[in-house]
Amino acid sequence: MGDFAKAIKFVMKNEGGFSDDSQDSGGVTKFGISQKSYPDLDIANLTKEQAIEIYQRDFWEPYQYFDDRLATKVFDLSVNMGQKRAVQILQRALQCLGAKLVDDGVLGPMTKQAVDLANVDMLLTAIKSEAAGVYRNLAATNTNQNKFLKGWLRRAYL
Repeated sequence: MGDFAKAIKFVMKNEGGFSDDSQDSGGVTKFGISQKSYPDLDIANLTKEQAIEIYQRDFWEPYQYFDDRLATKVFDLSVNMGQKRAVQILQRALQCLGAKLVDDGVLGPMTKQAVDLANVDMLLTAIKSEAAGVYRNLAATNTNQNKFLKGWLRRAYL
């Protein structure tokens, strides 16, 4: 199982402080927690500790992550683009390595088994490639998002 303390340090390096960019589809965000996802939360006054609690409860604990590096990568993608999409990227990466999976975004027993059988280094490379493709597609289909592409691609390949 992955190490949450390591993973949250990685995610927090990628997530900034307060942002109210009208072109950001998440709306107002702080530490990567968006008003869109948490409409009843006072984002402007959110503390780093509260953000970490949310990440642990809502993004880490519901999923059984694996190797530290893999756990950190999938967790980071979940924070940035949502859990379902992050798991779909994981599943597509596993498909690239020969796994017979449906990319349904559910981290079920078949996906977990495929992860257990995969070479972690190869899987991480495939995840990074798949994530970059998703980011490029987001920017291509919504030109308002183009300004985020460079940062997204940097994040994809970390």
